[in-house]
Amino acid sequence: MEQQNRRTFIANVALLTGTLMFPDQLLLAAAKKSRYKIAVIDLMILKRQKISALPLTKEIGADGLEIDMGGLGNRDTFDNKLADPKVRQEYLDKARELNIKICSLAMTGFYAQSFAKRPTYQRMIQDCLDTAKAMNVKVVFLPLGVQGDLVKNPELRDPIVERLKVAGQMASEAGIVIGIETALDAGGELQLLKAVGSKYVKSYFNFSNAIKNGRDLHQELRILGKKNIIQIHATNEDGLWLQNDPKIDLRQVKATLDDMGWKGWLVVERSRDASQPTNVKYNFSANTSYLKSVFQAK
Repeated sequence: MEQQNRRTFIANVALLTGTLMFPDQLLLAAAKKSRYKIAVIDLMILKRQKISALPLTKEIGADGLEIDMGGLGNRDTFDNKLADPKVRQEYLDKARELNIKICSLAMTGFYAQSFAKRPTYQRMIQDCLDTAKAMNVKVVFLPLGVQGDLVKNPELRDPIVERLKVAGQMASEAGIVIGIETALDAGGELQLLKAVGSKYVKSYFNFSNAIKNGRDLHQELRILGKKNIIQIHATNEDGLWLQNDPKIDLRQVKATLDDMGWKGWLVVERSRDASQPTNVKYNFSANTSYLKSVFQAK
């Protein structure tokens, strides 16, 4: 009865407004997700692989959460608590209860470890993809990190390309996209993606990489293009909140992304106030609120 009443109401609205859409189409349009969603990272809110990250995400005001795969160190694979079906289901149940979307899983262990040289990289990638598939997460994050810095270590390009081709094939079988972060400029990263040649390996763009290297952020976004950017770490380096940072104008960034036709998740990584760097709610609530005021303004 309630559904029928909704349909009748929307049909009446359609008649009054002169729209040619049928009620079912209007219902679908009304349910369509916002163009931009805002997330935080469990590692950065000091809740790495802790289910308490979910209610904290809700308190911060974010729409979603990027969950880390756990520590790596010298292990053959990640210290991943979500490999346990019971723990994984508890996460999924809590996320559903709080209406928090898990936007991606992150292999941040590769910030310090070498993707080009670790012998068990395929197991690591597969474990991440298996966990993502079990949780219905469509994106995983792979930073090439310090040891995979292709600006300082260009000799690693060929082995990294070959490994990313393997990872791309694995991702295609799982139906999941791997978002990579490199030290390259947009042109170099675009050439890297072309060399890999997989639609399942894309750029996980980071605003701070462009800014700290003196590149034009808007030009970098346009060079990569909407089809090559899967998600965005939407912060600068620590020191100032986004709203106080003179190095980035988010309204102009939104205009650029709108013009490109891009849509997706903007994930808060840093931009913590230097006076209170460990105050999680203070910093991440402020940045989340500001991102929402810019990217979700009606």
